[in-house]
Amino acid sequence: MEPNRKWGMLSLSLVLGLGAAIVSLLFFAWLANEVLEGELQHFDTVTRNGVHQLASPGLTATMQAVSFLGSAVFLTAATILIVIWFVLRHWRREAVLFTVTMIGAAILNTTLKLTFRRSRPVPYFNLLAPESYSFPSGHALASFCFYGALATILSAKIRNRRLRVAIWLFAGAMFLLIGFSRIYLGVHYTTDVLAGYSAALIWVLVVRFAELQLVRRRKSRDKGTTET
Repeated sequence: MEPNRKWGMLSLSLVLGLGAAIVSLLFFAWLANEVLEGELQHFDTVTRNGVHQLASPGLTATMQAVSFLGSAVFLTAATILIVIWFVLRHWRREAVLFTVTMIGAAILNTTLKLTFRRSRPVPYFNLLAPESYSFPSGHALASFCFYGALATILSAKIRNRRLRVAIWLFAGAMFLLIGFSRIYLGVHYTTDVLAGYSAALIWVLVVRFAELQLVRRRKSRDKGTTET
């Protein structure tokens, strides 16, 4: 790809990323305001009841397994293993980005929960409600960051288009199923999950925006050095 075209693609990525982050932020702000005022309680009740009607012993066991794949225990262990793998492959930049993304996601989740302090709904299937607050869903937020960031890094390393598409389909299916499992099990409201996705998208785009800015500055510095 020609240098000018690369520069144009970089600038376009910055603009699109910033626009998407602003839209996500506005949606999250609206959602949070509506939740605090209780305007979306009917929506949460209807969707929770609708999902619960799908219940069956087999589906419940599957949803519990899927939910575990978005838990703090699993994602923490998986993050450590993936970062080690990146370092062993000399993908140091990717290892740093992935680490920053996941640590930031954990901090963001805790901060938002303590800010809104929304009580948990009563879980289904005689499950115990988690001790943390409900809004936003930590499983939705963290799994979106984990699988989304991993798909971004891996797809950038792969030239095969079909394989890249398969990676993104898998990543999308994972965090969507994890979010669905939290509603199915009754440990979250639907708006908790939507808020988790929105917050995660904002954070991922912020990290991506910062990365592209650093790349842009490095290219400008290298270009200035070459011209002199």
